[in-house]
Amino acid sequence: MERAGRTIAKLKTAHQHLTVEELIVAAWPAAVGKRLAGRTRVVAVREGRMVVEVEDEVWRRNLAALSPHILKNMAEMLETSAPSWIEFRVGIPRRPPQREQVAARVADESDGIADPGLRRIYINSRRKAQAS
Repeated sequence: MERAGRTIAKLKTAHQHLTVEELIVAAWPAAVGKRLAGRTRVVAVREGRMVVEVEDEVWRRNLAALSPHILKNMAEMLETSAPSWIEFRVGIPRRPPQREQVAARVADESDGIADPGLRRIYINSRRKAQAS
């Protein structure tokens, strides 16, 4: 099965409806593969130059070494619309979605006891009574 990026690039009408930048962004996952596309993001495309954001310096160096192969894949898909140069930049780390904070402890009648020692005695005795 052919990937969407390859199919879009081969369509004759794609160049009429999509800009060169949109074609390059659509072809990126097909050129590098699903795994690398998940760890990278095309940030900008200008004048035959593509800027790709990566997670860290190690990814940047490794992908820079692979850029001739990536450019070849892009040229096979996009022909004249393919970028001639790729710049890899270390991106700003994104915060993952945060989970809503749930109350750590449900309030109960022992919260009304002001003395911490008496509160502990009450909780322990209640626990023993519920166990038996």
